[in-house]
Amino acid sequence: MSSIYEKYRLKQVINASGRMTILGVSTPRPEVVEAVNTGMNHYFEMKDLVNKTGEYIAKLLGVEGATVVACASAGIAQSVAAVLVKDSDWLLENLHVTPVEKNEIVLPKGHNVNFGAPVGTMVALGGGKLVEAGYANECSAAQLAAAITPRTAAILYIKSHHCVQKSMLNVAQAAEVARARNLPLIVDAAAEEDLQRYYQDGADLVIYSGAKAIEGPTSGLVIGRTQYVEWVKRQSNGIGRAMKVGKEGILGLTCAIEHYLTAAKESGAEMVAKMTPFIESLNTLNGVSARVVWDAAGRDIARTEIKFDEATTGIATGDLVQALKQGEYAIYFRGYKANEGIIEADVRSVSAPQLDIIYRRISELLKEKQA
Repeated sequence: MSSIYEKYRLKQVINASGRMTILGVSTPRPEVVEAVNTGMNHYFEMKDLVNKTGEYIAKLLGVEGATVVACASAGIAQSVAAVLVKDSDWLLENLHVTPVEKNEIVLPKGHNVNFGAPVGTMVALGGGKLVEAGYANECSAAQLAAAITPRTAAILYIKSHHCVQKSMLNVAQAAEVARARNLPLIVDAAAEEDLQRYYQDGADLVIYSGAKAIEGPTSGLVIGRTQYVEWVKRQSNGIGRAMKVGKEGILGLTCAIEHYLTAAKESGAEMVAKMTPFIESLNTLNGVSARVVWDAAGRDIARTEIKFDEATTGIATGDLVQALKQGEYAIYFRGYKANEGIIEADVRSVSAPQLDIIYRRISELLKEKQA
């Protein structure tokens, strides 16, 4: 029987970019696949399944409430809708055709990012109006507080490597601002690895991707204070209907969380050991310098930073990134700094033989240009 790649004429991928949506995010462990399969082959009362798995996850994490959603982006939209609609049956069904006076969602300006889609689009889906606090390069607690008006419904904090890191208040400080003004704090922590920290820091709702650090199926997790989680769950009869998660996703993520909390995780030091021969090989290439760098958002993730001297390599780094996707394997890197001549390799989903393939492909492309 032909492989999936052959059957659909798909290109094989080497994923050195990390847990990225454009590549399918992650590869769940066998136990999670089995839970997904069980979900697909049985019937449930869906409300009961949502409630019981939510209770189970909440107990595992030591939080008041939890619910599984379709993905982290859906979690943002439904959380915003939750704080606007609350218990209103009318707004649940008429959110986008009814003026809501208290609809402003305040976030630091440096957090208004595009993570594959704009944060503002998810806020708008939830019926909210985005209001930026501070500046692109700074937002203090005082600047966040200054953006709050009688129309503010919630504070939103995006904990992500996509966001500006310097001169930004942390989640605990944002929670203090929210508490002082009796407002909920929503934290989008999609790719974060600590499933308890931001709740413990005072957030009322915290949103995670089920498929990134947790390595579950395509899904999302929303945890938080009981009342707010219940309001999120109500959205299954509102905007959540258009982004519903299936029984297989609910059971798969619940299983993935259970294993995530007990399984040994690859440490940053282990990542460094894996990438060291790769870095040494890259540093033999003309016009290339490679080194270890650490995750900008503070996670225990080590990556290989590869810097190209474009005057020597003879190729723009952005063009090189595109060329690496066109060979026998589609090789993907983190290309956020390609305009500076820098790319990063995330080695969590890459084997040592694949790192050797990446090195050889970079070497081949540079030789073609330098010949």
